[in-house]
Amino acid sequence: MTTIRAIRGMNDILPDESDRWQYLERTVADVLASYGYGEIRLPIVEQTALFRRSIGEVTDIVEKEMYSFDDRNGESLTLRPEGTAGCVRAAIQHSLLGTVQRLWYSGPMFRYERPQKGRQRQFHQIGVEVFGVATPEIDAELILMTARLWRELGIDGDVALQLNSIGSGSDRQAYRAALVSYLSGHLDALDEDSQRRLHTNPLRILDSKDPGTRAVLQQAPLLSDYLDEESRADFARVCELLDAASVPYVINTALVRGLDYYNKTVFEWVTDRLGAQGTVCAGGRYDGLVQQLGGKPVPGIGFAMGKERLVLMLEALQAAPLPAAPADVYVVNSGGSAECAAFAALESLRGALPGLRIVQHAGGGSFRSQMKKADKSGARWALIWGDDEVASASVTVKPLREQGEEQVTLPLAEVAAFLQRRRTPDTTTQGN
Repeated sequence: MTTIRAIRGMNDILPDESDRWQYLERTVADVLASYGYGEIRLPIVEQTALFRRSIGEVTDIVEKEMYSFDDRNGESLTLRPEGTAGCVRAAIQHSLLGTVQRLWYSGPMFRYERPQKGRQRQFHQIGVEVFGVATPEIDAELILMTARLWRELGIDGDVALQLNSIGSGSDRQAYRAALVSYLSGHLDALDEDSQRRLHTNPLRILDSKDPGTRAVLQQAPLLSDYLDEESRADFARVCELLDAASVPYVINTALVRGLDYYNKTVFEWVTDRLGAQGTVCAGGRYDGLVQQLGGKPVPGIGFAMGKERLVLMLEALQAAPLPAAPADVYVVNSGGSAECAAFAALESLRGALPGLRIVQHAGGGSFRSQMKKADKSGARWALIWGDDEVASASVTVKPLREQGEEQVTLPLAEVAAFLQRRRTPDTTTQGN
């Protein structure tokens, strides 16, 4: 029989990896909470029309990358390729847009593309969206919040901020015409993807990594020359606020967004630690998207960060805490009555010491084999129940890794206090 394996580009996250994921998720949640952002949980399947209307019909995502299917009622559904559209849909549907909303979400996204390091078909993002603030102060807040997150994670020295303004829709229409006119005169020098995009999504050509196309773009018109006064003033204010907060940045005039709904300020945090997949966080304004999806005109801005890439950075920089041993305490017992006594006592111990990781041996075996498993578990202590302990309502506590500690037999009522005095500071935070 053929062994069933995971779908290509949709990976399992195993226990020895999940510590870093949990550390990232806890840190992000703490930072976002400190700025007053509330979590929203969204479905991973939406109507296909949601993404066609928001992302745009002539984008690579809609044309080639979405996982879409018809359900039993013949309705076209799609596994979400990004989170912003679903968050906007939820905000409209549940009438959240009468006041300013600061929201965040986390979870898997799906795009059909060639899997590689830091880019999978099922990938995981943390997204942040703000609705109802039109002024550029909120742009700066989001950027400052991400800068704080990098400091908390210990990776701030390995990421760099890039900024640009892509102006209003009318600004981009005027610029698009000028760009298409210029690139049409250099068609043979463009790579195949750029030739295809020339009349569908020409601004994406600015992202091209092809050397020939990059050479052509050196003399291309600049989007910054086509911005209206409002876009220029807003962008200048964002830069002023970042300067005041001492957040360094580079203005990258080639920085655009691959989705149609963005406008004005856009930004990316990039790194050279991940090879070709150098963007770890990207975002910007999308002031017309709520209206585009059926709501009243409400300004919006947000960003998304890829968990896989951030976890890879934490690993490369050894920035996350070392994985904890699976257990603080391993429980060894011999015989049915000892096992029953251990079960009852351990439930009381878990209540008295929340967060203490207690693993009870299961599966039988001799006392010697159980002690081998206790040592292999990485636990600091073994709790041992046998006939003598059952008879005297006590437990034997054996140190497995503690220098200078002696094996002792204690009354059950004293075990919690004994272990509490010897807990390490990080043990008390596990599982919180």
